[in-house]
Amino acid sequence: MVKVVLWGSLKKAAGGQTEVEVEAKNVREVLDRLKETYPKLSADIDRGVSVSIDGVIFRDAWFAPIKPESEVYLLPRLAGG
Repeated sequence: MVKVVLWGSLKKAAGGQTEVEVEAKNVREVLDRLKETYPKLSADIDRGVSVSIDGVIFRDAWFAPIKPESEVYLLPRLAGG
């Protein structure tokens, strides 16, 4: 199981939970499991989110591996200009 910390507005879509656990080996599986378990997160995930694994932010690296002991954060997509 991978522990995922939900950041910002994503907590509300998961019923106010700050941390959740999912069975996953890569970023794509984390996002898929979160959408299955917390359907209200689907819209945010589909719009785009950033995933931080052990302090490195991944945007579209769907198959980046995640170890069970990794520190994983899910953040609303960072944008700017």
